[in-house]
Amino acid sequence: MPEFEPEEHNSRFDPPKGPIEGPEDDRGRDGLVTTERPAQNSPLATLSWLGEEAVAWVKTFASAAVYATLIVTFGFQVARVEGKSMEPTLEDQDRLIVNKAVYRFFGLPEVGDIVMLYYPRDPDKSFVKRVIAQEGDTVRIEDGRVYVNGTLLADEYVPPDYRSHENHGPEVVQEAHFFVMGDHRNNSSDSRHWGQVPEKYVIGKVQLRWWPLTTMTVF
Repeated sequence: MPEFEPEEHNSRFDPPKGPIEGPEDDRGRDGLVTTERPAQNSPLATLSWLGEEAVAWVKTFASAAVYATLIVTFGFQVARVEGKSMEPTLEDQDRLIVNKAVYRFFGLPEVGDIVMLYYPRDPDKSFVKRVIAQEGDTVRIEDGRVYVNGTLLADEYVPPDYRSHENHGPEVVQEAHFFVMGDHRNNSSDSRHWGQVPEKYVIGKVQLRWWPLTTMTVF
């Protein structure tokens, strides 16, 4: 019988001859070191991802807490009006933004400013009042009309029904103190009753009434 020898031919489909080298055969060459990573869906990978996420959230909350502390301490504070002593300018339950930085870095309260302050007789409490006079000024009240250094105070923000009719003074404002009053003159406890406010007790300037939205006001 005739004998047949297989023909040699080249084809890209032919299996390669000789040993096959894989990536593992390159390990150690030229000092190359490869590190195996856990499978993407393995429990180890999941725990690693959860750990990284937890650390990221902790950093975020810690940063937010630091910024909030700095803002409240040196910048701004949210406050709520309780009572009617500043009507009609401010109503009971109005929400305010108090600017604490303005007096800390840019100057002292001025006459006419609405300020948040610590109650001199009990600093655990805070009030909102209007600055009427500064140190060195002489305050006198006649039939509810306020005079500062002999000049009638321009207080058109006080409607007739909100005025009082008492007499007070004359009184000289001490150094580093302020004389304050509520706009609702006949329904306000203020410097007429518990004295002048030390400068250190002034917390900040009422900058904005943000609630109710319908009466939002910048002061």
